[in-house]
Amino acid sequence: MNKRILIIGNQGYLGSRMTDYLQERGYDCTGADMGFFAEGVIYDPLPVKMLDKEARTLEENDFNGFDVVIQLAGISNDPFGNLRPELIYDPTREYALRIAKICKKLGIRFIFPSSCSVYGLGGDGLLDENGPISPQTGYSLNKIQIEQDLAEISDSNFSPIALRLATVFGFSPRIRFDLVINMLCGMAVTENKIILNSNGEAWRPHLYIDDVCEAFRCSIDWEYNEGKLMILNVGRDDNNLRIIDVAQLIQQAESGCKLSFLGQGDETVDDLVKDRKINDGVDKRNYQVSFEKIHRELPGFATKWKVQDGIIQLLKDFHKSGLSKFDFKKREFYRLQHIEYLYNQNFISDTLNWNK
Repeated sequence: MNKRILIIGNQGYLGSRMTDYLQERGYDCTGADMGFFAEGVIYDPLPVKMLDKEARTLEENDFNGFDVVIQLAGISNDPFGNLRPELIYDPTREYALRIAKICKKLGIRFIFPSSCSVYGLGGDGLLDENGPISPQTGYSLNKIQIEQDLAEISDSNFSPIALRLATVFGFSPRIRFDLVINMLCGMAVTENKIILNSNGEAWRPHLYIDDVCEAFRCSIDWEYNEGKLMILNVGRDDNNLRIIDVAQLIQQAESGCKLSFLGQGDETVDDLVKDRKINDGVDKRNYQVSFEKIHRELPGFATKWKVQDGIIQLLKDFHKSGLSKFDFKKREFYRLQHIEYLYNQNFISDTLNWNK
């Protein structure tokens, strides 16, 4: 009997690829989503059953029959405009906890995507799951708060899993060009140049999207039942690289590609591809992460993709899909800017609900 998986937030960048990945491997998937990015596709995902609900409207009876819930729904960028962070993130925390409690009551496995960005200012060494956290954004703080809530309700009847993901990249039906490697590869393919927003000296762990999907697949099949929250960093140690290192790998892989820095010479960058969290050319988010634990603890899991190999594959995917400058600048492929557009056009409310 194939396991039945409910993927809440299946129409995002990660959810779209993960739903395809799991269905291709025989899992019985159902989705639930707000639909903010439903139309923003670069290629068609596989058909999937959908509940006519989203994270905030799901009720207990909607969960009947599912073996596993993957709670992807949430805001994947920092708040926009004049909205206070708590207006954006407090509801995310509330519905994540409510859904987790339903899963606990019904005996359903609960898997939550956290983020290595919780480490924030990491210094020089590799940080493991017991290392100090220093969230630099509302998004990272929200991840920590949800982890803490899950830890609090864990007991002999509930053993949730939180996967702290490195910075994801790779091809997906609903591509995101506001993720660093996706953005730089998109620039390289459509403009034959890379312009860095920062000095490129910040360290970051990177993770190919299919390795993310495999971590979730292995977590689905894991009979973990230790009565406490399991936190795992997801990635591989040799994928801790500076942004400048990543840019140079892309430059080497894409023939004739030029590399420059914003603010040097006459380089200008469209507002879409500017990172608002970088000030005066410096990215304060700087950390390196240890991934020893997941390879020791998670049965059957292994990361297959080094950054260099993932970059080569992504460039191939972009060329094969005929990625154009027009595609690269589509608002729907930039999460923050698209939500801002929906908000400013009065399609969605201050609470990020659709206006009727």
